[in-house]
Amino acid sequence: MAESRPPFPPFTHETAVQKVRGAEDGWNSCNPEKVSLAYSPDSYWRNRSEFINGRAEIVAFLTRKWVKELDYRLIKELWAFTENRIAVRFAYEWHDDSGNWFRSYGNENWEFAENGLMQKRFACINDLPIKESDRKYHWDRSGPRPANHPGLSDLGL
Repeated sequence: MAESRPPFPPFTHETAVQKVRGAEDGWNSCNPEKVSLAYSPDSYWRNRSEFINGRAEIVAFLTRKWVKELDYRLIKELWAFTENRIAVRFAYEWHDDSGNWFRSYGNENWEFAENGLMQKRFACINDLPIKESDRKYHWDRSGPRPANHPGLSDLGL
C-alpha cells in the first residue's frame, strides 16, 4: 500500500474511535490539502446538497467552506461501526463575516478502502443560529480539541 492511513478496516471499537478522532483533528486544522489526504484519490462525497468527486474537488470545497465558516471548531462522536464503515454524529460552531454564530449538527456515514483511506462520505447537516454567549467550544484555534474538553454527549448535544 503506497498510500495508506491507519487504522485499517475491519474496525474494532477502539480503532473506529481512533479514526473518528483523527478525522476531527484533521478537520479542526482547517487545512484543505491536509484533510484531503485522508480520502482516496477518487473519493465520492455528498455534503448537504453538493456532490464532490476526488481530492481536487474536496480541496476546493473545504477552501470555500472555511472562508465562510470562521473560527470553526468541530466535535465528532462515534455512533456505530462495522467491517469498513463508520457512522458518526457531529456538531461544529462557527460564525460568518457579519459575526452571526451558528452550531451545525449532523451525521456522516463513511466507507473505507483496505488502505484506510475514506472512499465514500455522506453528510447530512443542519445549521442552528446561536448567540455568541451560547457557544460551548472554547479551545485555542491553533490546535485540535484538547483531550480534557468535553465531547458531544458530555455537553448534552
